[in-house]
Amino acid sequence: MAQVLEFKLPDLGEGLTEAEIVRWLVAVGDVVAIDQPVVEVETAKAMVEVPCPYGGVVTARYGEEGTELPVGAPLLTVAVGGTGAPEELAEAAPGAAPTVGETAAESAVSSEYSGNVLVGYGTAGPAARRRRVRHESHAVAKAPAPAPVAAPVAVAAPAPVTEAVPGHDGPVPVISPLVRKLARDRGLDLREVRGSGPAGLILRADVELAIAALERPAAAPSPAAAPSSVAAPAAVATAGERVPLRGVRGAVADKLSRSRTEIPDATCWVDADATELMAARAAMNAAGGPKISLLALLARICVHALARFPELNSTVDTAAREIVRLPAVHLGFAAQTPRGLVVPVVKDAGTRTAESLTAEFARLTEAARESALTPADLTGGTFTLNNYGVFGVDGSTPIINHPEAAMLGVGRIIPKPWVHQGELAVRQVVQLSLTFDHRVCDGGTAGGFLRYVADCVEQPAVLLRTL
Repeated sequence: MAQVLEFKLPDLGEGLTEAEIVRWLVAVGDVVAIDQPVVEVETAKAMVEVPCPYGGVVTARYGEEGTELPVGAPLLTVAVGGTGAPEELAEAAPGAAPTVGETAAESAVSSEYSGNVLVGYGTAGPAARRRRVRHESHAVAKAPAPAPVAAPVAVAAPAPVTEAVPGHDGPVPVISPLVRKLARDRGLDLREVRGSGPAGLILRADVELAIAALERPAAAPSPAAAPSSVAAPAAVATAGERVPLRGVRGAVADKLSRSRTEIPDATCWVDADATELMAARAAMNAAGGPKISLLALLARICVHALARFPELNSTVDTAAREIVRLPAVHLGFAAQTPRGLVVPVVKDAGTRTAESLTAEFARLTEAARESALTPADLTGGTFTLNNYGVFGVDGSTPIINHPEAAMLGVGRIIPKPWVHQGELAVRQVVQLSLTFDHRVCDGGTAGGFLRYVADCVEQPAVLLRTL
């Protein structure tokens, strides 16, 4: 006889206590393998695929897409064990039967439990086992799924619609979570969208065209509908749009509020002539080999400045009333993504070359844009570099990324009048801003750090004395 086991939302690590269901990867009645991803969730730090440690037949799901669940809440139940005979699988989970062409032995499931620790971004089972067994429309007829065997507050989600999907077979071909979120927010059923990408892949442009087509009739209401359309804007203006503070946006709000509440911060800034730095970068890239990014050069300058002023690479232990100076520099950098502001972290930045830093910045930036950052990529920073110059602004007063002690802000580099060697000239000028925790140091230390950074920007050869 099969045994029904309950799989709960696991501890995803990094202090995360909840996650939002973005997309179910299995339906009630599906056969799943051990460590197969069963649901995609969004935490305050990253998008995560959660694998199930059991192999068997899904008998119930809890929570619909968009539902936020705490760690430890039931996700789904799985019937495991038994001989794998069709009639026994049907007894464990009505509606689950082998697909046509699949033998009973192939549809059998193991009662083995993987035992892998589900922390960070799930288990790492063999790729060959990461498959989903779908029941085709010509499979044995299914009976309704049984009531869930978990807490009364859990609600089993309905099985997905199985009618034909225009333009493609099987699951809806969507890769990007941003495309799925856009469709979900606008109430668009992706099964009605024909993809224009390779193999029918649904792209963002396809979703936007479908949304525009849905909204077009509403733009020209009939005369009979005019009275109701007049009242709607007044109601919206009174109530206002409400955007839930959850996921990444909620995490950012909490962190910024905590920073301003707990940290007595101060900001100092200086203008610097970056002409020589830009020339040095151009010379390095003209010599051949991997291209060096400006951010990587600024990161190298920060690392050397922190070696001279270690007070700024620290954190404050409020409970013990101690300043903890950290031995390694894990450099965070602010990145704007469609999901909001995130701060990926380059681990051990102090041991990396400019080429290594360039490659790591590129990798983390691309992962951020694809919502593929793991919780480990977003935590552990000791100092943050914020290049807000990409937004076309000169200066800012950065908010410290709690629990760090400082953040360096870099504005845009633009031609400006500048006194160079006693004469007025047009030079490439940048404004540098340092926000620091006044508990870890005084203005003299902060000013010394910022002045050293500015000196390295103006005369990159200054770094040669520390290499």
